[in-house]
Amino acid sequence: MCASGGTHGSRPTLGKFEQSLRLSWRRRIALVLLAGLVSACTAERRVVTITATPQTTMALPADGVGPYDFPPGINPLTGLPVDSPDVLNRRPLAIKISNAPESVRPQAGIGAADLVFEHYVESHLTRFTAIFWTHTPPRVGSVRSARLIDLEIPIMYGALFAYSGASDPIRARIAESPFAERAYEGVSTGSPLYFRDEQIEVPHNLFVIPAEVWARASADGVNTPPDNLGGIAFSTVPPSDTPSARQITIDYGPDLVRWEYNPATGRYLRFSDGEPHRDANTGQQVSAANVVLIFAPHREDTSIVESEWQGKKDYSMEIQLWTSGPATLFRDGHRVQGFWMRRTKEDTLSFWADKGGTQSLYFRPGNSWFEVVPIDFTGVTAR
Repeated sequence: MCASGGTHGSRPTLGKFEQSLRLSWRRRIALVLLAGLVSACTAERRVVTITATPQTTMALPADGVGPYDFPPGINPLTGLPVDSPDVLNRRPLAIKISNAPESVRPQAGIGAADLVFEHYVESHLTRFTAIFWTHTPPRVGSVRSARLIDLEIPIMYGALFAYSGASDPIRARIAESPFAERAYEGVSTGSPLYFRDEQIEVPHNLFVIPAEVWARASADGVNTPPDNLGGIAFSTVPPSDTPSARQITIDYGPDLVRWEYNPATGRYLRFSDGEPHRDANTGQQVSAANVVLIFAPHREDTSIVESEWQGKKDYSMEIQLWTSGPATLFRDGHRVQGFWMRRTKEDTLSFWADKGGTQSLYFRPGNSWFEVVPIDFTGVTAR
């Protein structure tokens, strides 16, 4: 069954947005790599001991929680109790993580995030902005440069922001943003927050140490937790009378993402281009309690050139995560249609079963992956 206009059993037809971007992507990947090599800087190498971070397994209240009122000790990003209340006494941490070329996989720490936004950048590639609050992985990366969407996400979640750098126009906007004092750019901040793994090719070898970022933010006086991160309601009760969705395929092009439901765990396992997508810190396959399609307007901002190759310019992509739009929630092997909303810049994304925002769209307690796609995107199948 198609989640958004795709045809089951065949490669989905591309929408107008996708047709405009699927242009010699291999050449464009080369462009992105060249641009990164030109702008990369070196930093002191740091040895990090990798240990797995256990997932919280405490029980959720039977009647659910959220979307705005949460009991003490419940993480409003996951709906789960935290092992230590201290983690909620710091700001969430948003980290920009690479997804291209394929050699950056497996990424380190991405499996420990509470929320992950996967979104388009130029050249039809995708990149991640991951939100960490519950867990403190020993390292996260590789870390790459910010995009226009990162002017929105740190504000939504009152987050610290870790990123490698940015094009000059985006760097200027970050400097003028409400979160400027808590944005830690890798190429200018360096050690001990960041280090380069000399065994990995530049510019894909920059990693961030979350504990060091939180420590620096505390020293800078900017690590006070935000007041209200509500917006998502959680319930352990699976949806009923909804279509089955045990496999979800998202054809971002060139990357093909697949999520497969595991009934034994109640979670979706992630595959990238046919291979299990793993976390380099733990070796475990990335999984999610919720996979959410967020349909939002996309447009190229021709005032911002992110890269240029042989006279061909790639412009920054503006993803309009404001006002509202359609959303599709996948949880417990089911598909549920709904809507996302964000009325003011400081609001988090909220999710609703109705367009008027009066009935909550209930997530399964746990982490969530937000797959952000254009409004006319048709490259999704679910069955």
